[in-house]
Amino acid sequence: MQRPLAGLTRHNLVTELTAGVTLLAIAIPLNIGYAQIAGLPPTAGLYALVVPTLIYALVVSSRQLVVSPDAAAAALVASSIGGLATAGSTDYATLALSQAIICGVMFVLMSVFKLGFLANFLSKPILVGFVGGLALDILVSQIAKMLGVKIDSGGEFVDKVFGLVADLETINAWSVAISAVSVAVLLLGKRFLRAVPWALVVLILSTVLVVLTGLDQEGVDVLGEIPAGPPTLTWPVIDWRMWMALIPSAIALTLVTTAEGLLVSRSYGEKHRYPFHANRDLLAFGLGNIAAGAQGSFSMGSSTSRTAAMDQAGSRTQLPSLVLAAGTLLLLLFGTTLLADIPSPAIGAVVGVAILPLLGVREFRVLWRQDRFEFAIGAVCFLVTLFVGAIPGIVVAFVLALINLAKRAANPAIDVLAADDDAKQSLLEDAAAGATTAPGVVVVRMAAPLFFANGTVFSAAVKRAVTGADEPVKHVVIDMEAVTDIDVTGAEAFASLEEWLDEQGVSLAFSRVRVATKARLDELGLLSGQTVFSTNREAVAALAAAGSTPQD
Repeated sequence: MQRPLAGLTRHNLVTELTAGVTLLAIAIPLNIGYAQIAGLPPTAGLYALVVPTLIYALVVSSRQLVVSPDAAAAALVASSIGGLATAGSTDYATLALSQAIICGVMFVLMSVFKLGFLANFLSKPILVGFVGGLALDILVSQIAKMLGVKIDSGGEFVDKVFGLVADLETINAWSVAISAVSVAVLLLGKRFLRAVPWALVVLILSTVLVVLTGLDQEGVDVLGEIPAGPPTLTWPVIDWRMWMALIPSAIALTLVTTAEGLLVSRSYGEKHRYPFHANRDLLAFGLGNIAAGAQGSFSMGSSTSRTAAMDQAGSRTQLPSLVLAAGTLLLLLFGTTLLADIPSPAIGAVVGVAILPLLGVREFRVLWRQDRFEFAIGAVCFLVTLFVGAIPGIVVAFVLALINLAKRAANPAIDVLAADDDAKQSLLEDAAAGATTAPGVVVVRMAAPLFFANGTVFSAAVKRAVTGADEPVKHVVIDMEAVTDIDVTGAEAFASLEEWLDEQGVSLAFSRVRVATKARLDELGLLSGQTVFSTNREAVAALAAAGSTPQD
């Protein structure tokens, strides 16, 4: 069992504490903005940084992954709960707490039953499309905030766009000015002085400006009073039907967090050579989310941007997260009055700039160059998430993942081999192969398990190798080295192929069969009367010399 704060020594203590202060400066303004995206009070974002962060940091195996509500999770919370209760109401907040608890229970169950592999179904194009759709929906709300225009942030994307366009005459010039300067500072600062917490700088300077000039009296919206005090223990009480209604969105949140969180955690562990334990990380996510739901916050996941910031700051432990929890608690106890005059346009600028990379523009360009089908998967997921909703988006994402998986599984590499095992000809081409391994002998290799999706494809490929050869084929050898499993449907296709070969007067043999696969072939009755060779060279030599069907 890895000890808490693994990797912390007296030599890196100062670095880790400094990184913690940086994380505190980054997280507080972002979490206030993300709470607003989710339709919750600012305290919901701040509470997430105390007990849930503390529990997560002490349990997780990753030494660097930072946990927090993020923009995509906040948007998913808003879109899924918005249809069940009015944003800002007590019922709405109660549902958000319940949703976080359901997510936590799902994470714990995934950890217990070791189901982290399910996240592998969310491929990169699907994640890019899903998160990109959520990000664009968020961006519209933040643009409205930056312009000083009031829209229904909990509505559908199209409604938000029409609402923004219809109310453009209500733009507040001071809000636009604050937003423009804030965006410029954030973008230029990020480019030239990345180590400076520019989000905090923007919020401090804009707040000072509002206080000194009274711009809140000129129509500039401000954050408003935030209740002081630490988070308190609570438990949402709702009807069981509402619990059930929250399960689909909780599944979506859990899967997206699992996919992104485990990927980031694994990558940093490999980069810095420390152990990574997926199931322990899932447990940490679970306990953190249950804590969030039990003390006034909302669903939490991994923060890729904050983790990257900590890596750049030289942090290699979870101490910065503990500093973040302690610093936020002190702010809640003694400093909430400092937050009341933060202008909403500045918060919108901070959140808007933070989510720009989530739009996936660069990733879509790469997908377009590399694989048009994967690009189409990402684009469909993006459009469904944006125009239909987050839950349909995640459903479509899994359907597309299965289609993509089936498409690739149904077209495995099937080759005619030379005697030295090098591929001579692909049998997935429409034209007849024409190639043989040796006079009268064809060795065929399929680099995939044989199952329902590719059984007929394999059978057709072998028939093409026989009928399209430049000289009569007397022997077919199936190289089984890459065939790790055979299902019943695949076995039926194989049996049908054997009958066809027998009708053509062609013998069938196997080579390089794995022990487990050989047992499976025998169990399915596919080895009866067939010779099994250790190597392809041995098979070719024996069959070419025999000139007739081999016998056991």
